[in-house]
Amino acid sequence: MSLNKYSKVITKKGSQPAAQAMLHAIGLKGNDFNKPFIGIASTGYEGNPCNMHLNDLSLQIKNKINRDLAVPLIFNTIGISDGISMGTDGMKYSLPSRDIIADSIESVVNGMSYDSLISVVGCDKNMPGALMAMIRLDRPSILVYGGTISAGCYKGKKLDVVSAFEAWGERVSGKLSDIDYDNIISKACPGPGACGGMYTANTMSSAIEAMGMSLPYNSSNPATSKSKIDEKSIIATSIINLINKDIKPSDIITRKSIENAVRLITILGGSTNAVLHILAICKTANINFTIDDFQKISDETPFLANLKPSGKYLMEDLHNIGGVPAVLKFMMDNHMIHDDCLTVTGKSIGENLKNIKPLNFDQDIIRPLSNPIKSSGHIRILYGNIASEGSVAKITGKEGLIFKGKANVFNSENDANNAIKNNKISKGDVIVIRYEGPRGGPGMPEMLKPTSAIMGAGLGNDVALITDGRFSGGTHGFVVGHISPEAYEGGLISLIENDDEIIIDAEKNEINVLISDKEINKRKKSWIKPELKFKSGILYKYSKLVSNASNGCVTD
Repeated sequence: MSLNKYSKVITKKGSQPAAQAMLHAIGLKGNDFNKPFIGIASTGYEGNPCNMHLNDLSLQIKNKINRDLAVPLIFNTIGISDGISMGTDGMKYSLPSRDIIADSIESVVNGMSYDSLISVVGCDKNMPGALMAMIRLDRPSILVYGGTISAGCYKGKKLDVVSAFEAWGERVSGKLSDIDYDNIISKACPGPGACGGMYTANTMSSAIEAMGMSLPYNSSNPATSKSKIDEKSIIATSIINLINKDIKPSDIITRKSIENAVRLITILGGSTNAVLHILAICKTANINFTIDDFQKISDETPFLANLKPSGKYLMEDLHNIGGVPAVLKFMMDNHMIHDDCLTVTGKSIGENLKNIKPLNFDQDIIRPLSNPIKSSGHIRILYGNIASEGSVAKITGKEGLIFKGKANVFNSENDANNAIKNNKISKGDVIVIRYEGPRGGPGMPEMLKPTSAIMGAGLGNDVALITDGRFSGGTHGFVVGHISPEAYEGGLISLIENDDEIIIDAEKNEINVLISDKEINKRKKSWIKPELKFKSGILYKYSKLVSNASNGCVTD
């Protein structure tokens, strides 16, 4: 079997002299032209702690690859910080960046005829974007997560990025002094690594490890830990093994491995963004998996992890009790995963977990099955007249299971943020934020700023929030997002008026506004579809191409 079946098109053909001359220019020698080329896609850039160390990590991985066996070549793709862009118009670009990342990696690897791929990723959209590219390319590949950030600390309390968002809510409500606020902001994020709780980055890294596309422990080893440093040699030898055995993403990512991933993030209390991203991954891999499959797995899987945002602990704490492999081992021992699924080690997930030390339940991070936080999962797929095509809620049980209240309607996130800041939200409100969907937003921006402000203001148990946008993995509270059809498409959310009564029922999985069909039809007649907010550029393209949230917001 040829190990350089793609790169030989440019390295071995006599009709490609210019390509070969240019490869000599980058320092390759005669025998290098017989070796497989490994593309190393780095999402490193200086502007974000999640990604600030990834160019160095990529270079370190490159230097560990045996140059007698392969030619490693680094290239870069983009990243956008959700935490930095949150609450600004920049957040509109976050979800579209997932597909840009996928497109750019696919373009480079195909365009440059690389035989294999290592993607080095950090922030939320990096991971699904890189994985979607790997699936499209279907060449031996490994995804490498840069790791979680260390906790900050102020006055003896552990901090993370959500602490900063919630501090804003405490400050504007008068509960926090300017001095304490400034200290929390300056100490919340002490260095490199992705946001520390079971937010979207750690959710997706955990899911991808459960899928088998990253090495054991990769998702839970912190960014600055010795364990993360030690991974580099294993990555270097593993990619060569995958090339030699011609193990590809299509051999690893299957319906069963997707089920493993969804069951793991249900136990861990992962981000609702995982619904969007796993749907997109399944679409790319031609796997039939829908939002209703999330509900089915959630119904039969308990929520066990006391992790932020709804819980107490961070990813570094999970690392200290055995990390994601310890949780997967616990799941395997309780017949909760398909242990025959292949992984990037070249072995099954069951073989990988065989010698992993079992979880010790003398800790408060992962509960035993006999004492769950919630007997079923936190992700709920709600239908009803507001969401005839579905919506996604994150209900841990701490918020209650049913919320009934009067609508307080806003046509943008910014309007809602101003209302929260000016104390125009009352107990019992169902805050409605609309025209923030995939097309109407465009880009389906995250709503961590308003949900954190609500928590900081002490209203977390007294109000609900629904939107056709989406939520950060850091969001908690009684929230429902991904409402489809979105307001821009004339979904019923576009017709809700102030003081309409709304019922959210996480037991029946329903979300309804209590207005008659006659009134709905009357309002429909006066509704006018708005113009797209952008007339050119990437957001215009995105709004024209993107599917709805219930289908993963894909653009292909």
